[in-house]
Amino acid sequence: MEKPSDLIEDSNSGTSRLKTFIENSYVQNSLIALILINAVILGLETNPKIMTSIGTTLIAIDKVILTVFVFEIAIRLYVYRLKFWSDPWSVFDFAVVAIALIPASGPFAVLRALRVLRVLRLLTMVPSMRKVVGALLAAIPGLGSIALVLCILYYVFAVIATNLFATSHPEFFGTLGRSLYTLFQVMTLESWSMGIVRPVMEQYPYAWAFFIPFILIATFTMLNLFIAIIVNAMQTFNEQNTQETEENSEHSQQQTHTDMQIELQQLRKEIGELKSIILNSRK
Repeated sequence: MEKPSDLIEDSNSGTSRLKTFIENSYVQNSLIALILINAVILGLETNPKIMTSIGTTLIAIDKVILTVFVFEIAIRLYVYRLKFWSDPWSVFDFAVVAIALIPASGPFAVLRALRVLRVLRLLTMVPSMRKVVGALLAAIPGLGSIALVLCILYYVFAVIATNLFATSHPEFFGTLGRSLYTLFQVMTLESWSMGIVRPVMEQYPYAWAFFIPFILIATFTMLNLFIAIIVNAMQTFNEQNTQETEENSEHSQQQTHTDMQIELQQLRKEIGELKSIILNSRK
């Protein structure tokens, strides 16, 4: 009869083997390839002609790939257990795969359209993409502050534009909502001159004094601030990763040095015991 300790050792051994398997580079690359294939299949399923000719084959391949993803998530749940839920990337993977398991009929059938989110698993599988997303998430507080400033500026300029140009150009500035939308179009520089500003300037020759400062502030200044915060966040994120890597490397070197010292001490002890045995045998 097996002892409880033997069962625990077998369980730990099985878990470590599964962990080694799921973290293997070949397995990870295979999963990335399946995600790309799945992305192509989801795109082909939007074409009625293709679905009429090879739709059954595409659906079968999609189900096989989904089965592989389910087994992968199950293995990770078994290996990492509670740690799985503490990792946001793992939770995202679980949610994306779970959505794909929703039946095609019933009240939640509309969520089947979200199957394409499986393509976003590339963000969790590719380390470089994960760094970019992590940097963007880290930049959200700064971006939120700039977005709030931009909203205030939008509101101020929209109120001014409504008061100035509502009478002559109600299609652009007749209400506050229309003014906000028109200013958004101006900010994107899409037909802002010939489509909006020049028609307004036919009745208000000095209207450029309103639109030019708005473009300089909203388009160039704010956009550059957005880019600066994102670049700064990515630089900070990379510096933190570099520092963590160096700390891990230093810790690994220290651990190796400590292990070598312990082995040397054990070797000296064994040599001392061997010398004492030889001396005793000579006596």
